[in-house]
Amino acid sequence: MTLLRRTLLSAAATAAALPLARGALAATPSSEALAAHALNRLAWGPRPGDLARVQAMGWRAYLDEQLQPERLPQPELDERLAALHGTPLRDTVMAYRESQRRDPGENNMERREQVRRALGQAVQTWLMPALDSPRQLHSVMTDFWFHHFNVFIGKGLCRVMVGDYVHRAIAPHAMGRFRDLLGATAKHPAMLFYLDNYLSTKEGANVPLPGGGTGGLNENYARELMELHTLGVDGGYTQADVTELARVLTGWTVTPGRGRRAAGGGDSPSLFAFDPRRHDDGPKTWLGQPVPGRGQSQGEWALDQLARHPSTARHLAFKLVRHFVNDEPEPALVAHVAAAFTRSGGDIRSTLQALLTHPSFIAPDTLGAKFKTPQRFAVSLLRATGQSSRPELVEPLRLGLRNLGQAPFAWPTPDGPKPTRAAWLDPEALARRADLAARLAQRVNPSTAELLATLGPAIGSPTRAAVAAEPPRLQAALLLASPDFQNC
Repeated sequence: MTLLRRTLLSAAATAAALPLARGALAATPSSEALAAHALNRLAWGPRPGDLARVQAMGWRAYLDEQLQPERLPQPELDERLAALHGTPLRDTVMAYRESQRRDPGENNMERREQVRRALGQAVQTWLMPALDSPRQLHSVMTDFWFHHFNVFIGKGLCRVMVGDYVHRAIAPHAMGRFRDLLGATAKHPAMLFYLDNYLSTKEGANVPLPGGGTGGLNENYARELMELHTLGVDGGYTQADVTELARVLTGWTVTPGRGRRAAGGGDSPSLFAFDPRRHDDGPKTWLGQPVPGRGQSQGEWALDQLARHPSTARHLAFKLVRHFVNDEPEPALVAHVAAAFTRSGGDIRSTLQALLTHPSFIAPDTLGAKFKTPQRFAVSLLRATGQSSRPELVEPLRLGLRNLGQAPFAWPTPDGPKPTRAAWLDPEALARRADLAARLAQRVNPSTAELLATLGPAIGSPTRAAVAAEPPRLQAALLLASPDFQNC
């Protein structure tokens, strides 16, 4: 029987039942089990030495450390990220548009190279902190918020803007105030382009737009802003509210070129601009109240209302509980987290503290109850085997994740991928994960003993015994492809 076949049969037979079986082993998890749990949920998985360090300090001390990422220095990583984003986004976008203008064909090799470099930049922006940063919870939350405010890298100019979107709009606010994060995503050109708000104008504006045409009202962003980013699909708004919010956000656009300013002045190094010629300045009623102010201030006011709305608190709390605790959030826990969000004025750090210090986070049936998404599986493979981020990792990782169904930044719809077992667990996926684990084990040849020490109680006794019974040359690959490793 081949390695792949053996692994697949083992995983398929036990993956669904394993979390409950492991959780039932002890009424009170050990300090080592809690340390492993913290590293699997608050981080991208343990690196060699992490488990012993977190067990020694205690998982709550580790949580406190992770909730204060600014106190964890990472000068070398900060320098690498700054160098990666040294070229202003405006220059990158203008070079791409100029190349497209010279040769709009699909075989434009210059543009393909620009896209290749931009994709590599985006993947490294995600991968370097995930693998190398001591600020693991911050990296996890940056990934969480990117998927919440999803942008598809395959759409037009987004091909060269997504890395900047993560670096400048998501990461700086990932553990700050939700209103700041909401505003940063609303104004970033990747979001403006992806959901077409840069084209949205009042009816009859007759203002030339990038790419030609004179536009008209576009409701795409207004709809997703309420349905996905804030209130939730059952958040209490109507189709009329979508239309009114789209009217509020007319004029939120992208500056058209280097050195140009939108009407009304105010150059925008971020490429965002408010164009009053496109804005619908007529009276509006939205969510049952008249919209105050004029111009851009109307949109800012609307973002204020959305950020503090009770439906937003519930929607975000549900997603956070689903991400960090279990796939079917308990209403009482969701209400607890939503209350913390509201009480703190939308402070993400305070909201996380309320969630992660709740007894449900360390309940026995929570440990090992989540199934890793393909991205978490791949990154945890690299961390468990002690790998650091290198540019040459980008393409094989991207191709491997594409094969697993979650290529970085390639989710085409605004809802983003779900972090649930049902979304990712199937026999074909298990076979592909086993193959990825086998190829990595063959390339880096990790020590089985060191892997077991790194992963600790996340690997149960039955799996340890099954792995020990196999030839030594297969043990590391079987361990990394085991159901235990695929759960977290």
